[in-house]
Amino acid sequence: MRLIVTGTQGQVVRALQERGPAQGVEIVAVGRPEFDLADPASVARALGGVEGDAIINAAAYTAVDKAETEEELATRINGAGAGAVARFAAARGLPLLHISTDYVFDGALDRPWREDDSTGPIGAYGRSKLAGEQAVAAADPRATILRTAWVYAPFGANFVRTMLRLGETREEVSVVADQRGAPTAALDIADALIAIARRRLAEPTNPAFSGIFHMSGSGEASWADFAEEIFAEAERHGRKPVRVRRIATADYPTPARRPANSRLDNSKLAKVFGVALPDWRLSARACVARLLQNPL
Repeated sequence: MRLIVTGTQGQVVRALQERGPAQGVEIVAVGRPEFDLADPASVARALGGVEGDAIINAAAYTAVDKAETEEELATRINGAGAGAVARFAAARGLPLLHISTDYVFDGALDRPWREDDSTGPIGAYGRSKLAGEQAVAAADPRATILRTAWVYAPFGANFVRTMLRLGETREEVSVVADQRGAPTAALDIADALIAIARRRLAEPTNPAFSGIFHMSGSGEASWADFAEEIFAEAERHGRKPVRVRRIATADYPTPARRPANSRLDNSKLAKVFGVALPDWRLSARACVARLLQNPL
């Protein structure tokens, strides 16, 4: 299987490049300057010269706070750009897996979000990603849209690496405790995407594979819970203890509002594709152990 993946630097594409070869999957990443979602006209030109069995749209504008002052750019990339990828996939008859986010919800529900719950993003980034979902569904009704959340990896800029860096010099770190979700390892996402792509190719006309699915780590946590797990694993590997001071979102203001509830109900993904991501704690521990044993 040969997968065309948009983007070259993101955590998910790097995870696919790591996981793919061991599973007999060739990953062909396309990115700037030839491929630029901010220039939708470049999408067909760049993808047109690449052969593959399916497309994974992992490229996106992901600067959540910066999007508050760059909403037009974020929407052009995450909305119109994503639509251009979907149009290309539909024209070529290639299965498309498009990655979206929990930020399309307002976070107000008191249970995990299901795919059919009403969206209502509270920030520019969420609005841009919702525009992308709508553009993809309109251009390619057979696309598989996968919402995930709280992504991290042993590489790239993410919460795990930030906590480990802060823990080197601090005895205590303040972390928000009133936002809940599920930390999701990019390496687990990569494994899931490969499995989903195989199913799409094996059953190309199965209508159940189209539409929106939720795909996050199993279980749930607050950011403070996540930090405590990171520091506990680091301590098991010889790092000094670090306390987590639990704070409220109001105590850590940011330009963009974050959903208080980012928990996603992943049961549809398990039922339709037979895919379930591991418990977030197991993946978080593995990520921390890898970073401390083999620092980048």
